[in-house]
Amino acid sequence: DLMLPGMDGLDVCRAIRRSSDVPIIMLTARDEEVDRLIGLELGADDYIVKPFSPREVVARVRAVLRRTEGQPLKPKVVIAGDVTLDLPHRTAQVQGRPVELTATEFDLLAVLARHPGQVFTRMQLLDLMQGEAYEGYERTIDVHIKNLRRKLGDDPRNPRYIVTVRGVGYKFSDEPPGGKEDADAK
Repeated sequence: DLMLPGMDGLDVCRAIRRSSDVPIIMLTARDEEVDRLIGLELGADDYIVKPFSPREVVARVRAVLRRTEGQPLKPKVVIAGDVTLDLPHRTAQVQGRPVELTATEFDLLAVLARHPGQVFTRMQLLDLMQGEAYEGYERTIDVHIKNLRRKLGDDPRNPRYIVTVRGVGYKFSDEPPGGKEDADAK
């Protein structure tokens, strides 16, 4: 429901989507097109407006379950090189040692580590971390990247984990220092 006390349904949807692919159906009295679009954009699989027919709800639930049945769920633990992220517990380790991260730093690292080698623009990272409703500045990503590199023990001039792709954005590297050649030589 979009009108929950405290944390609204959009915030709940956004929080669930950060760590899970579980099907989400929004059931609400808010029937404006903009509300439906925002709900679906944030990750809801369906959006049902009150009043509704119980049979229609059952049919929609079955349809969502059919679409999601057999799809692999996102892993609960992401291992990328020597970085390990425990998504449900929101903990991070580098080479087996715990690393204290803010919520935003953890979300940013999770997005990058889930897709090693893939280049993301700053705007893509903002959207994936916070949803399109987030009103941040693209350059705030640079500050979070700088802090993440420091906490991960990266050399700022030659980063090992989070690599800058000039003119585009950032990518996560899960290769050992020196690249694949060093790994093949071992």
